[in-house]
Amino acid sequence: MNIHFFANQSIEAQSAKKTLAEKYGHAKLDNADIVVALGGDGTLLSALRATSSTDLPVYGMNRGSLGFLMNTFAPDNLFDSLQSAEKVTIYPLSMNATDINGEIQTAIAFNEVSLLRQVRQAAKLAISIDGILRMEELICDGILVATPAGSTAYNLSAHGPIIPLSTQLLALTPISAFRPRRWKGALLPAKAKIRFDILDADSRPVSATADDFEVRNITSVNIQQSTDLSRTLMFSSGQSLEERILKEQFAW
Repeated sequence: MNIHFFANQSIEAQSAKKTLAEKYGHAKLDNADIVVALGGDGTLLSALRATSSTDLPVYGMNRGSLGFLMNTFAPDNLFDSLQSAEKVTIYPLSMNATDINGEIQTAIAFNEVSLLRQVRQAAKLAISIDGILRMEELICDGILVATPAGSTAYNLSAHGPIIPLSTQLLALTPISAFRPRRWKGALLPAKAKIRFDILDADSRPVSATADDFEVRNITSVNIQQSTDLSRTLMFSSGQSLEERILKEQFAW
């Protein structure tokens, strides 16, 4: 088994990479069978994007501050852990964001695409689903679209629902909605095409972020599940992502 180790720049992660590479060898990406990401959830997402041209599975080991998607750092018997690991396929979101200059920026998001106000004034957004205008005006700090894998991240902090992987749903979750005040968001089919139009974009600027890729001063955003990209995550035996998501719903 040829392993490519991917680590963030922290001392802890780099030290772990050196230790593991000395023990198990470090393969170049084009010769690897698997990618082991060392860091937190952000590092795992970076590893998925950095290796998006491959179909290599990714196994995360926690050497960071957040690690819902990461396995416990256990440097001994890594080969055994990888061979017995459970696999899950995830599908990212595809984002096309148009800015005030008419330029279009594209990105993928394995967790969520979030829109956030850039100034003290609340954002004003119009929401369309599959070409149908569903909300003429949402006044809020922002809004996000989360995948099932990302539903326990920013989405959960914004009081959005936790989504089991098998449901083929997306979470549409407002962030501090002011009008309509009682709107809590929606669950959408995974195949839904979502569009946000920014109202008063000049005086109430909004940014769009796909995981950690940000576009500022946008006028519209189109989001849908990617149809040509999927990735495989690996989790230690008995600690599948589905099980973690289920446990999170009973956490206090």
